Amino acid sequence: MTVVHRIDPAETSAFPLPSPFVEWFAKKGWAPRPHQLDLLEKVEGGASVLLIAPTGAGKTLAGFLPSLVDLARRPRRKPGTRPPGVHTLYVSPLKALATDIQRNLAGPVEEMGLKVTMEGRTGDTSQSKRQRQRLSPPDILLTTPEQLALLISNPDADRFFSDLKVVVFDELHSLVASKRGHLLALGLARLRRLRPELKTVGLSATVSDPDELRGWLVAQRPGETELADLITVEGGAKPEITILKSRERVPWQGHMSRYAMPEIYEAIREHRTTLLFVNTRSQAELLFQELWRINEATLPIALHHGSLDVGQRRRVEAAMAANELRAVVATSTLDLGIDWGDVDLVVHVGAPKGASRLAQRIGRANHRMDEPSKAILVPANRFEVMECQAALDANYLGAQDSPPMRDGCLDVLAQHVLGMACAAPFRADDLYAEIVASFPYRDLDRDTFDRVVDFVATGGYSLRVYERYAKIRLTEDGTWRITHPSVAQGYRMNAGTIIESETLLVRMVGKKTKATANRGGMVLGKIEENFLETLSPGDTFLFSGHVVRFEGIHEMECLVTKTKGEEAKVPYYGGQKFPMTTFLAERIREMLGDERQWDALPPQVHDWLDIQRLKSAIPRADQMLIETFPNGNRFFMVAYPFEGRLAHQTLGMLLTRRLERARAKPLGFVATDYALSIWGAADIGAMITDGRLALDDLFDEDMLGDDLEAWMADSWLLKRTFRQCAVIAGLVQKNQPGREKTGRQVTVSSDLVYDVLRAHEPDHILLRATWADAATGLLDVRRVSDLLGRIRHHILHQDLEEISPLAVPIMLEAGRERIEGEARDELLAEAMSDDDTDAVIRALGETTKFRSNYLR
Repeated sequence: MTVVHRIDPAETSAFPLPSPFVEWFAKKGWAPRPHQLDLLEKVEGGASVLLIAPTGAGKTLAGFLPSLVDLARRPRRKPGTRPPGVHTLYVSPLKALATDIQRNLAGPVEEMGLKVTMEGRTGDTSQSKRQRQRLSPPDILLTTPEQLALLISNPDADRFFSDLKVVVFDELHSLVASKRGHLLALGLARLRRLRPELKTVGLSATVSDPDELRGWLVAQRPGETELADLITVEGGAKPEITILKSRERVPWQGHMSRYAMPEIYEAIREHRTTLLFVNTRSQAELLFQELWRINEATLPIALHHGSLDVGQRRRVEAAMAANELRAVVATSTLDLGIDWGDVDLVVHVGAPKGASRLAQRIGRANHRMDEPSKAILVPANRFEVMECQAALDANYLGAQDSPPMRDGCLDVLAQHVLGMACAAPFRADDLYAEIVASFPYRDLDRDTFDRVVDFVATGGYSLRVYERYAKIRLTEDGTWRITHPSVAQGYRMNAGTIIESETLLVRMVGKKTKATANRGGMVLGKIEENFLETLSPGDTFLFSGHVVRFEGIHEMECLVTKTKGEEAKVPYYGGQKFPMTTFLAERIREMLGDERQWDALPPQVHDWLDIQRLKSAIPRADQMLIETFPNGNRFFMVAYPFEGRLAHQTLGMLLTRRLERARAKPLGFVATDYALSIWGAADIGAMITDGRLALDDLFDEDMLGDDLEAWMADSWLLKRTFRQCAVIAGLVQKNQPGREKTGRQVTVSSDLVYDVLRAHEPDHILLRATWADAATGLLDVRRVSDLLGRIRHHILHQDLEEISPLAVPIMLEAGRERIEGEARDELLAEAMSDDDTDAVIRALGETTKFRSNYLR
């Protein structure tokens, strides 16, 4: 753990620290950094503080120093008196981070001889240990947002937190922008009610808007914005980031960077320890498999992602801490704060999708403030080359693009209201005052709050006749109480905001065992039920670094056997690719529109853009290029908004409705982070050229009105979003005492309720939550709106005779979406009339001497 800088040991006497700290620093030849002492002074003075510091600056010690100093000064407990409760609560977004912090703090605490107890409490903690902690709490408890929600819902929460002085939030920026952050903010509001003098410390390395985090840390007052104190640490060595200059041809499309595997492996061999980051779990599995396939030196390489068994994850983390591994392939499970100083290289395979995310991941290398971390970006395709360059430029400029906070979600609020009723009866006025003191809910109006309480009590107007939805009731003394003890049990079995697909344990069994009985065998992790529904016994798939054969399902477990030398199907994992940030999208548009910036790109990408300029056009940064061309029996319209896949998918859905009304006979569309392609049976280019189809009308902002509402009302996407909101709000409980619903049962239950509410109570509180979620998350409506406003009167149309170089990647993209309409029976089964190579040749044409470089 990098915590200090070196000085003359004699100087340590100048620091206002208890003697065990002074002696420890002197023995090490270290001294605390100024920001660590500054934070200690502010917290001891009663302030809450946000500390923003680069990786390696000692944020962890800074955050814990006030607590350790206070605990060191605490008098010994007299015999026969009550044991103290939790003194400091540490909240982390990742279980791995909490484990890592506990490991790193244990050394200094032991070396200083401090009588301080530390324990973790996460979803992996055994029930027996949790019960023991409630009876005998540690001084410092390291936990997650979900566990805090459970702790404050217990009737003995007041006793458990009776001695709470400080709450430390690590990697605060990654906690606050999601529903987990809303649940955590409500939990913090309850802790403040229990302990009004509570102090908070927020730690973060990457922050785009510090004032949002400062407001989040302290209680808010009506009409005012209260802010925590701020300590900012400047400096830190700039990272050494390069984009892989591959000897191989960079592909037109794809997400796996297979072309670069030998060079990635070579980089691993040249460094002590390498972390390889990807954006999805399926990418992690494939990258790990590819590396082992070429691992001639049998280097110790491991895999780490959220679906793997906790035991396997902990073994990987311990092996990394002990410097026993040469490389780890990981997803976001290792994004944050893990302190492995011997990691000397980060390889990011695929585009990072955000400047802040890249900075966070690069910070995992070296983990020392004054020494540069080293990273290599490996783009998976040609558009990603530009995205990687944009992210690299942003990193050197220190730009941040973490997502903005949104208003507190109503489904999370409903869950919290029930949790507080489980803790103790409450008065609505008191709970409302408590909730609006939290930053995400500071603007919550009383009418909406009362409707949420009514929802928890009855399910809402349309459902109040069903007793099962009555969770709380108003009693004669004016307090709200749970209707039955089983309500509290159900709440605790379902608390949290992370809704994943139904998962089953994956157990490796012997070939004779197969699906007939569960007779033990190694657990590899968990896998989604909806993926398994696509398999038949005997099918193979890739999981936990193994190609395994599916044998069947037995008692909620997926049984698999080993295979040798077989090709694998690729499982789909929950947790889709991150959306590209608005900041990176703007930078890519600027790079594309400024030929002077092309020199920073690899020659083959530079040449690709040169050919595009000759055969079609390159849009300026303030323009959107539209290309139309025939291909086989179809007519294509390709748009290049560079606004991210989510925004493009929403735009594709809405545009196809408009094209259907315009008699363009759209057949389908496909979206990437960079482009959107729509194809149809009518000549869209001719319709635009002769005036039958006006592009400004087609892309008018009014599509976000009736078109959006009509499409969303009929979309399966809205039902899926409602299902998640219903589970979070407690309307549909996946886990129930004595039984558990399958994913299919949850879907059926929520779909029935959705249909009832849509028909009889369209303004139901959960439908409001569903629309808000869909608009901000799955549909990215804000970015679509910004796009439509930006391109009005700035659309550049090129009607071409054949595919353009810029269109090749999206034309090769698989997984096209079907749409319904007039032309649905025409050509739906047909593929592109030419094979991929012919399409590329036609796109490049005879105008370039570079063509052979693209096709070799």
